[in-house]
Amino acid sequence: MRKLKFHEKKLLKKVNFLEWKREGGHREALVIGRYHMTERDDYKSTYKLVDPSRSCTPSMDETRYSSVCRMVQKLVNILKQMDTRDPFRIEMSDLLLEKLYNMGVIPTRKSLALCDKLSVSSFCRRRLSSILVRSKFAEYMKEAVTYIEQGHIRVGPDTVTDPAFLVTRNMEDFITWVDSSKIKRKVLEYNDKLDDYDMMN
Repeated sequence: MRKLKFHEKKLLKKVNFLEWKREGGHREALVIGRYHMTERDDYKSTYKLVDPSRSCTPSMDETRYSSVCRMVQKLVNILKQMDTRDPFRIEMSDLLLEKLYNMGVIPTRKSLALCDKLSVSSFCRRRLSSILVRSKFAEYMKEAVTYIEQGHIRVGPDTVTDPAFLVTRNMEDFITWVDSSKIKRKVLEYNDKLDDYDMMN
């Protein structure tokens, strides 16, 4: 294999071959960098908006973030075309807003106008890695991703090793360190809360 010359290395540093202006990929690269997605496919992954009668769980089949946003906007446009007093429109609007609010991608259940502002970042902010930074488990996104991948974090009783895990509002309070985590031990030591029995081990 031919060794690269100095000017070729310099050119490779300046040129991003994953981003082309004509494709409008600058937004994608920005989001990938901001949320420290370890794989490019993470950008294109999210959880399906399931039928409102079913619960929203992280084990749902994956689809594209952008596709979900477009699907929600299409659904909102259909609902807006219906009569405001139509009982079906009222029921479907309430179910949609409830679902999106429980997922944490909209701040309130007040209006369908909130769905128009839905973006890829709305879903990225609900990734486990983003929630860890916001909850002060980690200082930086890269650090949070490392903790998750190394198995230091659990949500409820289950250890989660996927940084793209979707955290709903209900799950947010159940994020904690795994009992065997050395980081948990260090935190307890620092706060003088480490149990005497744990100190012996």
